[in-house]
Amino acid sequence: MLKKALVIVGTVALLGSTAALAALKPGAKAPAFAAQASLGGNTFEFSLADALKRGPVVLYFYPAAFTKGCTIEAHDFAEATDQYKALGATVIGVSRDDIATLQKFSVSECRSKFAVAADSDQKIMKAYDAVLPVKPEYANRTSYVIAPGGEIIYSYTDMAPDKHVANTLQAVRNWKAKQKAQ
Repeated sequence: MLKKALVIVGTVALLGSTAALAALKPGAKAPAFAAQASLGGNTFEFSLADALKRGPVVLYFYPAAFTKGCTIEAHDFAEATDQYKALGATVIGVSRDDIATLQKFSVSECRSKFAVAADSDQKIMKAYDAVLPVKPEYANRTSYVIAPGGEIIYSYTDMAPDKHVANTLQAVRNWKAKQKAQ
């Protein structure tokens, strides 16, 4: 665990906190996926298509459960979950961690507020171009907002965890306001 944390910390130091653009841009079609996920320690099959039937989806990738930045980000998303729900949005985090690790992470760090999905073969992170360039065995810290029709309406990549929640929450608010105006 300590070795994993040191790798992530070293990666953050290498990348700095400058923002980079995610490869999938707003307007692109979000790749469909289904994955084993955990919410409150309970395992289930998460389907993007099913979640989009209920409203927009905030899909965020993170390098590894129980590391400093990922724990901060999970806490931030947990604190904002009620705001996302009020806007009709679903939050799902994705990492390469196995489901047993995510069952624990979903309770302790996600505070049983939102689901996290296992992407052990990295198919999802590759489809969303969310692989960490300097350590490709990990996900990059990338967040997307996907509209119910499957269109990406917001993307953001930055190894610093502090702006992902505020940025995606604002993107969902903007989308919701645009829907009301139509």
